[in-house]
Amino acid sequence: MSSNLFKDLPEIERGEVFADLVRCRNVRIERILSSDRPESVLYDQEQDEWVCLLQGEAELWIDGETVTLHPGDHRFIPAGAPHRVLKTSAQPRCLWLAVHIYAASAQA
Repeated sequence: MSSNLFKDLPEIERGEVFADLVRCRNVRIERILSSDRPESVLYDQEQDEWVCLLQGEAELWIDGETVTLHPGDHRFIPAGAPHRVLKTSAQPRCLWLAVHIYAASAQA
């Protein structure tokens, strides 16, 4: 079954919407859509995460470093690295692809 990452994007006023695309063994791939008013959630995850910004512009804080991302930019965030979304563009909205990689003994 095929699908399109850019179709059926929900309208959101605040925060982010997460949609699982694939779960296979120790890997989870998700689509993330950000509003232009991100929640100030501090993530400190047990799994590694690779994110790619598909559209929009964003500013992240990752373990003490501020990072600006443009379409096509990607970043690896190791497990245990605190991170949060600081800013996201209104138009186009930020659309992300995230790959979560869990330890072999953990389940996605």
